[in-house]
Amino acid sequence: MGKKTTVKEGNLVIVESPAKAKTIEKFLGKDYVVKSSYGHIRDLSKSDFGVDLKNNYQPDYIVSNDKKEVVKELKDLAAKSETVWLASDEDREGEAIAWHLYEVLGLKDDNTKRIVFHEITKEAIQKAVKNPRGIDFNLVNAQQARRVLDRLVGFELSPVLWRKVKPSLSAGRVQSVAVRLLVDREREIFNFKPVSSYRVTALFEVKDDKGKVTQLKAELNKRFKTLEETQAFLQECADAQFKVSKVEKKPLKKSPAAPFTTSTLQQEASRKLGFSVSQTMSVAQKLYEAGKITYMRTDSVNLSELALNMASSMISDKMGDQYVQIRNYKTKAKGAQEAHEAIRPTYLDKETVSGTNQEKKLYELIWKRTIASQMADAQLEKTVISIDAGSTGEKFVATGEIIKFDGFLKVYIESTDTEGEQEDDKDVLLPPMSEGDILGMLNVEARQRWSQKPPRFTEASLVRKLEELGIGRPSTYAPTISTIQNRGYVEKEDREGTERVYKYLHVTSGAKVEVSDKTEITGAERAKLFPTDIGMVVNDFLVKYFENIVSFDFTAQVEKEFDEIAMGNVTWNKSIDEFYKPFHDKVEETLETSEKSTGERILGEDPATGKPVLVRIGRFGPMAQIGESSEESEEKPKFASLRKGQHIETITLEEALDLFKLPRTLGEFEDKVVVIGIGRFGPYIRHDGKFVSLKKGEDDPMEIDLDTAILRIKTKREEDAKKMIKVFDEEPDLQVLNGRWGPYIKYQKKNYKIPKDKVAEELSYDDCKQLIADQDKGGGKKTTAKKKTTTKKTTAKKTTTKKATATKKKTTKK
Repeated sequence: MGKKTTVKEGNLVIVESPAKAKTIEKFLGKDYVVKSSYGHIRDLSKSDFGVDLKNNYQPDYIVSNDKKEVVKELKDLAAKSETVWLASDEDREGEAIAWHLYEVLGLKDDNTKRIVFHEITKEAIQKAVKNPRGIDFNLVNAQQARRVLDRLVGFELSPVLWRKVKPSLSAGRVQSVAVRLLVDREREIFNFKPVSSYRVTALFEVKDDKGKVTQLKAELNKRFKTLEETQAFLQECADAQFKVSKVEKKPLKKSPAAPFTTSTLQQEASRKLGFSVSQTMSVAQKLYEAGKITYMRTDSVNLSELALNMASSMISDKMGDQYVQIRNYKTKAKGAQEAHEAIRPTYLDKETVSGTNQEKKLYELIWKRTIASQMADAQLEKTVISIDAGSTGEKFVATGEIIKFDGFLKVYIESTDTEGEQEDDKDVLLPPMSEGDILGMLNVEARQRWSQKPPRFTEASLVRKLEELGIGRPSTYAPTISTIQNRGYVEKEDREGTERVYKYLHVTSGAKVEVSDKTEITGAERAKLFPTDIGMVVNDFLVKYFENIVSFDFTAQVEKEFDEIAMGNVTWNKSIDEFYKPFHDKVEETLETSEKSTGERILGEDPATGKPVLVRIGRFGPMAQIGESSEESEEKPKFASLRKGQHIETITLEEALDLFKLPRTLGEFEDKVVVIGIGRFGPYIRHDGKFVSLKKGEDDPMEIDLDTAILRIKTKREEDAKKMIKVFDEEPDLQVLNGRWGPYIKYQKKNYKIPKDKVAEELSYDDCKQLIADQDKGGGKKTTAKKKTTTKKTTAKKTTTKKATATKKKTTKK
């Protein structure tokens, strides 16, 4: 019998995520099967470099274990399909995914079509199907160049840090530059010396022609440096006559901000909604995949003709023709090659969408920004009133702004990063006044103020700085910021302010100046990025020995090189070679000649022993040390971990010595010793082999007494008892617990889900063991590897030229 011929029929469409597949499926007929690859299906192998250094840097790609089933399913479907449509995203990353699918699934040119679209709408999908293209290997090679270069840098540089700084460290190309920005800023703050001055304000009484009295607040147009001259000036004001010397009115106009790019969306969502950069991208991706917004990785501010027409009719219908002002914004970002349009709603007539609270908020922000960008300028009038302070020669100034025509402000006001700035769209109306008017002084007051230290970066302001420097691209900002935090080089946290005493001066008409001390809380910070000690030491090491890696100009130049590869102007292998050879030589030289770097700093001598006191990076992080190891003495040095907020660069001798006062024994409870200490996770109480955290902001480890410690121990026991549902005599390590998301099983430091049809309290020992066995074999309901991959699409980056992976190649480790 002859071989059976497989009759191929239908169309297979492959996208990256299940959500995107679900949305596209609605727009294509029954002849189309839409499947997801769950992100990248393969990556560089971990053996050696995953890159063949002797063979023109050809990558060695492997299909990851969690993708083997996906690949098998897609291969089977592709073999039966008449046409395979590769519909991954339109940027370099998406192009690479399409190429990997082409290679791994063994697809052929004659029945494979690449389609791209900027929005998931019926019109966009159908238009894409009518206009397929081939895989763009220039884009693939640009993505591949980034992936290979980052692998080479990471794999060569990390072992240098292990040997010269601390084990288990790692380094990355763009991440190291981001850390440098934060370290440089932190040192500016360390070295900043605040200068005080006195800010003077006055409150006046103004009467109009009808006798109506209003109040006017004005500020002196200079600041005094000393208390004495401030006091003298206020005393003169007590008997001075205040006269209006000038009234200026100027027309002003404000124009709306451009539609959102990836970077500006991340910044504004941070300021207005409090979203982290990665949170913004995750929520935006969900909106895109559900067909609600256009593609969320873009550096273009351009809007399509269709969007402009939709915006025009929407504004005209809702607010009137006078509010319409169509604009074509131009992209300023260098190397903005990949994007075709800004981030906007797919349908501008939809002000709101269904979904989670976060999705609704982010969509509303995008809708408002898009609509506002096509609205008329706001027309304002600014009034500046100058007031002479008697014969002192000084002037007070009052400024007001009123809105004559609200224009785009009717819909949207852009936020700023300025500390404490109040966003207020209300008119500030000054009372009518004329030159020569005499004002009645109610009081003049002065407050001691200090110059402001440079602000620490937020995630959003760091993204803006990276973009300004030309470092990174829309797809790299979020993973970069997540990586530097995950590596422990940077912490995002809130810091409570400290109490500060300031001088306050006050005088009323004809009275004597009163001077008093007042207190205020200053320096509080919210969601700021703080480099850790280890981050600073690693940065200093890289700056000293690998200046290029952390150079802003050099890193921006590498990004431009990737752009040139994407345009087909540069061969990717050649570009990698020019970077790698001198870099590898520098690695070898550094391993041989550099000294170990721990950021060590000698603070002085311990008064009790005369031994040196120093701080440095140790195996478990920043620490203080009294004494040094010596062959002549058996006495070992003493060690203590630094507390949260302490830095090896700024800690004093007294603060370091305080660390050695812990652990301290408070006494006994239930015949067991109660000890206070500070560990890696902060201050704690140790009792009967168990640890209880001290209450943040309430418990000082140096001052807490035995009664308070016992109270904390008892409270922890009550909390643990509520958490415990069941424990088994057969195996005490097996527990049924109550967690944040409901009951679960805990066994050998692993957590296991309890199915909805089971009652936690009724589970037997055997039931629990069976559920554990099922889930360990993959039979239970737990998050699948497939699903995890969708959310991490941005972290898996790979590619090659068409020939690159015909055979797998091994690399020689240097």
